[in-house]
Amino acid sequence: MASRFPRRILFAADGSKESDYAREHVVDLADQAGSEVHVVFVGLVSPWTQSKTPSAGQAERTREEAQAVLDTQVAELKQAGCQSPIPHLRLGRAVDEVLRLRDELSADLIVLGNRGHHAFTRILLGSDAEGIVRHAPCPVLVVRRDTQS
Repeated sequence: MASRFPRRILFAADGSKESDYAREHVVDLADQAGSEVHVVFVGLVSPWTQSKTPSAGQAERTREEAQAVLDTQVAELKQAGCQSPIPHLRLGRAVDEVLRLRDELSADLIVLGNRGHHAFTRILLGSDAEGIVRHAPCPVLVVRRDTQS
């Protein structure tokens, strides 16, 4: 019988407090299951946020800012005990890029934090977590920060 523990975890980090909380779950899961951990950060490039094609300078700045967040996430995973997290930097819409990378890696589980936007913001901007949950071909763990602590 095949193990039900994920062999390959894709952690979709966004640098938020909720994402930090999800990272703790990734470390615990990977430690328990001996899973390979991939971490992705997606720098937002979208016609909704940029009506024109970004200039070379804008694109490079977006890439540099995204790389800094990704580097921080990788360092924090290592500090928390994750042996060799594999970083992935993507630019585009988070839902599209996370799902595309999931397919490339054949990840068994996607883990991400949820900021819990209220309904109006979710309707206006959409919810990355909701889009990933709806379209992912594998289990998705959406971690919410404990608001009681």
